Amino acid sequence: MAVADRPYRALEEALGWEFHDPGLLERALTHRSYCAEHAGAVSNERLEFFGDAVLGLVVTDYVFREYEIFHEGDLAKLRASVVNSEALAEVAAEVGVGDALRLGKGEDAAGGRSKPSILGDALEAVIAAVYVDGGWEPARAFVLRLVEPRIVEGAAGPEGQDPKGRLQELLAQRGQLPRYQVGREGPDHAPRFSATVVVGGRSLGEGQGRSKRQAEQVAAQAAWRHLHEDDVVSAAGTAAPEGRDAGAA
Repeated sequence: MAVADRPYRALEEALGWEFHDPGLLERALTHRSYCAEHAGAVSNERLEFFGDAVLGLVVTDYVFREYEIFHEGDLAKLRASVVNSEALAEVAAEVGVGDALRLGKGEDAAGGRSKPSILGDALEAVIAAVYVDGGWEPARAFVLRLVEPRIVEGAAGPEGQDPKGRLQELLAQRGQLPRYQVGREGPDHAPRFSATVVVGGRSLGEGQGRSKRQAEQVAAQAAWRHLHEDDVVSAAGTAAPEGRDAGAA
């Protein structure tokens, strides 16, 4: 489809997903107030219902796998810090969903483009649209691209769960220290930061966020996961010969 035939091209770029069926995105952006004034238009309510489930599963799967030392109550609180109307509305506003919404004239005049409930529902509808358009993996990557920095930030706490602190402690045991390389892009009102964790000249993790701290937290989480996986592989490799010797004996 030609660029001229894609009215939501800018939003697609901000979302990081080019729809095979652009009509899905249009539907995800269509509020019921618009349908009341345009016969035949379909609202985003069904997609919003579906997207709520996709979002919940992606976030639940992520926190379950990444925060093994968190108890059920902690996991529930962490998930709730991301999967709520206020947080979703903030993310939706950051990527420009509000500007692209299809609203009825009355709702638009009443400030519907900035209402948290409308923005949050629309973002969930967009998540469902990505799932329908591309499947589970694209939807999962899409959701995490939007909310992972918030998850990592929400996991930071006074009990040693802060990703930077956890990485610092792990590296200190090895006589190493992390170094963070941070970049910034975007306008002043909506900056995006990127961070890379470097240890001994080697890049161990990268992250992005709305602030320098958030980007560093995501990068630290990625680096810790990388080192943890290396430790698991090394432990398995050293244990295997012992098992074979025992069997031979």
